Amino acid sequence: MKLNNRTLTQLDPQVGTPQYDRNKATAGIVHFGVGGFHRAHQAMYLNRLMNQGKALDWGIIGMGVMESDQRMRDVLSASDGLYTLVVKNPDGSRDVEVIGSILGFLYAPDDLDAAIEQLADPAIRIVSLTVTEGGYNVHPVTGEFDLGNRAIAADLANPQAPRTTFGLISAGLKLRRERGIAPFTVMSCDNIQGNGEVAHKMFGAFATALDPEFGDWVQENVSFPNSMVDRITPVTTDADRADVAERYGIEDGWPVVCEDFEQWVLEDKFVAGRPPYEEAGVQLVDDVVPYELMKLRLLNATHQGLCYFGHLAGYRAVHDVARNALFADFLLSYMKNEAEPTLRELPGVDLDAYQHKLIERYSNEYVADTVARLCADSSDRIPKWLMPVVRENLAADRDVTLSAAIVASWARYAEGTDESGEAITIVDRLAEEVRAAASNHGDDPLAFLRQRDLFGDVVDDERFTGPYLKTLESLHEHGSLATLAELMGQKATAR
Repeated sequence: MKLNNRTLTQLDPQVGTPQYDRNKATAGIVHFGVGGFHRAHQAMYLNRLMNQGKALDWGIIGMGVMESDQRMRDVLSASDGLYTLVVKNPDGSRDVEVIGSILGFLYAPDDLDAAIEQLADPAIRIVSLTVTEGGYNVHPVTGEFDLGNRAIAADLANPQAPRTTFGLISAGLKLRRERGIAPFTVMSCDNIQGNGEVAHKMFGAFATALDPEFGDWVQENVSFPNSMVDRITPVTTDADRADVAERYGIEDGWPVVCEDFEQWVLEDKFVAGRPPYEEAGVQLVDDVVPYELMKLRLLNATHQGLCYFGHLAGYRAVHDVARNALFADFLLSYMKNEAEPTLRELPGVDLDAYQHKLIERYSNEYVADTVARLCADSSDRIPKWLMPVVRENLAADRDVTLSAAIVASWARYAEGTDESGEAITIVDRLAEEVRAAASNHGDDPLAFLRQRDLFGDVVDDERFTGPYLKTLESLHEHGSLATLAELMGQKATAR
C-alpha cells in the first residue's frame, strides 16, 4: 500500500511506526539537503525523541534549492513526509521503521516568498544543513568565500529573489532582524573539519557582502555549532524500493537503507534552544574537533583509499573490496601510520579498535554500498579529507607514501578507463578539469598534481611526488592489486 498518514495503522506489525500524533507535532527546524543521509541520521534521531513524547515542537521542514530537489518534494508530498528506514545489520537481520519527523517540504523556487517566510517564522529555531562538502562555496586554495561564483553573484545582485542556500538563509535572518525576531542556530552536519566554523565564516562573508552592518549582526548573533556525523548510507536503488514493497507491503517512492552503526557528536552551542538530543544518543560536547578529525581522516579518507584502487581492479561493491585482505591491510596501514599521528587526543577512545571496526563496517554485504558512490565528488573530498593529513605529515617530516598512493590512484581513475578497458563515468563538479589533467600523464607524469587549486604546492615536494610517481607508474604497468602488494610488501590477493 502507498505510504501516507492514512495507511500508517495498516502496515505490517514488524514495521515500526511513529508513536506520536503527527498532527500535534509542529516545526522547529528547517533543513537544507534532504537526502538519504539526513533521513538516516538527524531526522531519525529526532523521530526517536518524538517516540519518547519529547521534542514534538521540533519537527523538520525540508527545503530544497536545486533542480534535483524537486523529486524529493514530490515523493515526500505524496507520503505526507513519511519514509521507510531500513537498517541492515551485519548478520543479515533488519530493523525497519517509518520515520515521521519530517512534517513538510518546500522547494524554494516554487514560492520564494513562502520559503523566506518559513525561515522567518519565530517557531524555527534551528536551520540545519547537509549540502555536501562542496556546498559551502569555499575557494579551494584561499579558503575564503568565493564571491566569483555566478550563483552567489546573482543572489547578491538580487537579494529579494535568492536561489542559493546562502541567499535564502540570509533573507530569512534579515527578515527576522527587521521584525525583532531572535535569530536561529545554523547547524552544519556535513563532512568538513570544523563544519560549524566553516559555515560561520562563509555565511558571515555572504551577509557582509550583502550589507556590512547585517554581516556584523550575523557574526555576533547567530551560532554555528560544530558537529561530527557518521552513518554509511548508500544511494537508494530501484531494487531497494522493490524490496521494501515485497517484504513489507509498502509502496515508498524513496526509502532509505543504512548500516546499523550511528554516531553524532555535537557542540552544545545553540542561540535559541535545541531538542534534548542527548536523550536520543547524541554526544553533546564542548569540543567536537578531535572527533571530527578521527572520523574525517580515518573513515572518510579510507573511503577514498578504497574506491579508486578498487574500481580500477574491477570491484563495484564496497564489501568485496574490504574483504580482500590486501585492501584491508593497506587501509589499516594508512590509518595507523599516516592518519593517526595527525589526530588529537581522544580520552577513552580505542583508536586501534575504531580502525578495525571501520573495516568490519565496510565489509557489511547487506548494506550493499557501491564503489561508484565513494568515487563521486572527489575534487571536494580529497582536498578536505586527505590533503590535510599530507600537509601535517610533511610539516612534521613524516612519511606520506600511502597518502600519495591514494592520490595517484585517483589520478589513474580520472583517466576514464579501468584496467579492463571499461569506461569510467566521472561524477564530479570538476569532471572535465580532472580528466584533462589526467589525460596528460603521458607527456607530464605530474600533470594531475599541477592542479594547485586541489593540491596546493605538493607538486613541488619530492617527498610526495616520489611515491606518487612510483605508484602511478606501477598502476599503469602492473595494475592495482600488484601495486598495493608492492606497497604492503606482500603478494597480490586475487579477486
